[in-house]
Parts: sequence; C-alpha cells; structure tokens
Amino acid sequence: MSDLRTPLRPKRKKVWVDYFVQFRWILVIFVVLPISATMYFLTYLGDLKSERKSFKQRQKEHDENVKKVVNRLKRRDPKRDGLVCTARKPYIAVGMRNVDYKRARHFEVDLSEFRNILDVDKERMIAKVEPLVNMGQITRVTVPMNLALAVVAELDDLTVGGLINGYGIEGSSHIYGLFSDTVVALEVVLADGRVVRATKDNEYSDLFYGIPWSQGTLGFLVSAEIKLIPVKEYMRLTYTPVRGSLQDLAQAYADSFAPRDKDPGKVPDFVEGMIYNPNEGVMMTGTYASKEEAKRKGNVINSVGWWFKPWFYQHAQTALKKGEFVEYIPTREYYHRHTRCLYWEGKLILPFGDQWWFRWTLGWLMPPKVSFLKATQGEAIRNYYHAMHVIQDLLVPLHKVGDALEWVHEEMEVYPIWLCPHRLFKLPVKTMIYPEPGFELHDRQGDTNFAQMFTDIGVYYAPGPVLRGEEFDGAEAVRRLEEWLIQNHGFQPQYAVSELSEKNFWRMFDAGHYEHCRRKYNAIGTFMSVYYKSKKGRKTEKEVQEAEQAIAEAAYAEDA
Repeated sequence: MSDLRTPLRPKRKKVWVDYFVQFRWILVIFVVLPISATMYFLTYLGDLKSERKSFKQRQKEHDENVKKVVNRLKRRDPKRDGLVCTARKPYIAVGMRNVDYKRARHFEVDLSEFRNILDVDKERMIAKVEPLVNMGQITRVTVPMNLALAVVAELDDLTVGGLINGYGIEGSSHIYGLFSDTVVALEVVLADGRVVRATKDNEYSDLFYGIPWSQGTLGFLVSAEIKLIPVKEYMRLTYTPVRGSLQDLAQAYADSFAPRDKDPGKVPDFVEGMIYNPNEGVMMTGTYASKEEAKRKGNVINSVGWWFKPWFYQHAQTALKKGEFVEYIPTREYYHRHTRCLYWEGKLILPFGDQWWFRWTLGWLMPPKVSFLKATQGEAIRNYYHAMHVIQDLLVPLHKVGDALEWVHEEMEVYPIWLCPHRLFKLPVKTMIYPEPGFELHDRQGDTNFAQMFTDIGVYYAPGPVLRGEEFDGAEAVRRLEEWLIQNHGFQPQYAVSELSEKNFWRMFDAGHYEHCRRKYNAIGTFMSVYYKSKKGRKTEKEVQEAEQAIAEAAYAEDA
C-alpha cells in the first residue's frame, strides 16, 4: 500500500441543503452560541452550588435519587410499557449517532439529578462521581488539589456515564488504557430494581467487565469510583514535526511513546499525533512539570485556554514551519485543549472562527454545545452530515496504523487526523473488545505480556471529495470502513454513525460475555440490546421486541 491514490470522482450537483449548511454559521452565531454560553454559565453555577455541599449531604441526596430510580422501575408493567431508557432528550448527547431508539415506545427513567461529585478520597486515590459529572466539572475540582483522573477525556461536556458505558480515551491511555480501565467500582441499578456494587473481584465481577461498551443496556449506572493520580501544575509539551509517507508518519508516531529498547524512563505521560496531510504531521509528547520548573528563566508558558488564543491544532501545526519546540501549558488547560474548537470541527461550523478578529471579539462564546447544534439541524441537515461528513474513530492495533492511514486517505481523504494510543488489556473474561489472540507472542512495538497497544485514529471533517464539490457516498464509505476494521481486528466506537448489520456488528464485537450478563441480570425484555440501541435509523417497538424475544428464546434453549 505504498502508492497512494485518490479516485477521480464526478462533480456533484448542489441542492438547497448545501446552501443551508454553507450559511449555517448565521444560526450558530445568533442562536446557538448565546444559548450555549448561557447554559454553560448556568451549569457552572449549579456545579458551584453542589460543591458547597458536604460530601455527606451529596451522598444523602444520591441515596434518595437512587431510591426514586428503583421505585420507578418497580412501577413498570412489562406487558403494557415499552423498553426502559433514560428520560434524556435525544439530542442531548455529544456523539453524532442518531438517538433513534427513543422513537420506539419506551418507559422513561429520569437520571438528570445524578450530576454530583460524591467524594474525593485522597488516601485511597479514588473519586466517587455520579454519571452526569463531566470532565470540565471534575478537573475544576481535582486539579487544584494536584490530582486528576488517570484518563481525562479532552472535551469538557463528556460525561462519566458516557465514557464508561461507551468508550473514552486521552493522551495518557498508552499507560492506563481506556477510561473504563481506570474504574474501581460501579454502582448499578438492575432491571429488577436491585442496587449492586460491582468490582473486578466481587460477586458482580462479570457485570463490572460487562458494563463498558454496553451503552447502558445492562442496567442504570448511578455512580462510579474512579482511579486518581497525582499531577503537577503544568504540562511540559514537546512538538515534533515529522515528514515522509503515511507509513513513515505512523512509525514516527509509534517511536514517540513506545521506545524500541522498552526503557520505561522514555515513556511520556501524554502523547498524541496530528496528521495534517499525507506527508506531514506533528507528534506531541508531554510530561508533568512543577510550577517552579515552568517559571524558570527561558521557559515558555502558553495558557492555551484563553478565548483569544489560536486554536490548538493550528498552534501545533506551526511546528512544521519553525521546527521542534517546547512549552509549558497549565495542566487543566492542556486537558481541555481541544474543547474550544471541537478538535477542528469548529472550522466547518464557523469558517472564520479561527480568525484573530473573531477570537478576540466572540471567542469567549466558544464552543457551541454539540447538543444545541444537533437540536437545530433538522432531519435534512442531519442526513446531509451523515452523507457528506465523517466523524469516526478507528481503534486499531498499533502495528496496523500505517495501513489504516493509507486506507483513510484513499477512501475518505480526511485531514487533519488525530492519533491517540491506548492499551487494550488482557482481562479475565473476553469482553466486547479484546486484544488480538496471541499478540504477546509477537513482541511488537508497544505491546507487553498483559496488554496490546492500540491506537484511536480520529477521522473528523468533510472528506476531500466533498470539499472539492465531487460526489461522495458517506454511507458506503462507512460500510467499507467497518469491513476494513472487522478484517483487521479493529473496533468502531458506538457514538458514531454506523452502517453495521446485526451480523457484522457481532463480527466486530464479541457477544459472549455481554449476552451472559444480559441473561443473568434480566436485562432482556427490559433494556434494548446494544446493537439495536446503536443501529442507524428508526426503530419500531415491534421490531425491537421481536429481536429481543428471539434472543431470549435462544438463551433459554441454550440453558435448557
């Protein structure tokens, strides 16, 4: 795959939706941004109010809210009511996947009160939080204590519940794994109303391993205990430009965090890569640094969180012109470096949003809340984005990153591309995602005996053909992407738009342990299965119930 080619495509005739999307920035500036800023401020005030309460008071309120969930579940009549789901509005989610499963008849349970940090235990190095606590909220509390979650997902609005039930990653995942790998205990309300605490070594250990990637289809997560690590005030970040073929860029990326001599002293605390075109990229490696070190004479401090600062991905790109450089970024601002511009999606939403005059005058309103962007787009715009826009993450083994980059270039031609490594651990049970069988026998770069190194390849932007006005079939491109992932032991996070059939969904993911938990904890007939929750398109109650019944009958036949 060394000869890169992009297919010649015929020109596409514009339709009215193209013009609406082109001028959507008007709606964003005058409606979405002001409402988003107001909501951010009101949420901030609510967080401050919660923080003024004692941990004891927060725990008391939590217990009362858990009882409400239990009582609500016990009032459900399975024959009369639909399948159970949360009362959250379909558009209130950071992911781009349509929440079409709520269009089928369903029985709602309100979890909106579960948004408090219940405890920060400095002795056990554990934070106990409710599922709607987001990353911005928790870093605001922990970083001043010189503590942080082991894995802090970049965007402020990402919630603990979404990162555990789905997936979450950050530049520290090459050490700690995915967000769910840093969880110590889960408090879950089961289908029958029982409240259990699941850990990796108690009687509910199967549930503990089954919850990640289940999309909330095994029970309601109502709190989680998550690992904390000590941190310092600054991140010492090194920007290293790299040039060459996509295979060369992939190798430089691997070398930036996985030393070939396996010297642990050379492994950075944080790492990410950005590929700006088929021949250029910038690799960033970070280590925690004290305030005293950062303020030494000659060191450069860059507070990237200020609203008027250049967008982070564009700032990193300057390394291609000026060469390698080092700077110190306040730790919390580093964690949320991609929030203001939503990686580089902000450039599509507001084409001039990165210009100095906009940043200085209206940059303080950024970013727009993804939920409000979704709420104001309508069916036609939503379908347009699915066809003409790509937001996908490819989780692939490290040794296949070069091949994956070449595939994305030839099939989608999307740039920039985000690279973030993560460990995929060998676990006592085979969960929905798992390392390649026998990986430990190959002694590949980045791998250990207990974990295989994977990489999240973030493909977010309009494809090259769309930008050139050429024809592009987004649904077909995603189908080919999914087949490539299946063939190469890769995984597609379920927040994204998926074209997978049920058969192919379970070719990509392993169903064994998940279905075991569905049967054991009576989720069948109460919660929608993860495939139907992730499936693209409208769902009818009849379709879902028939599928659930087929699964139940197969399970009972298997147990007989």
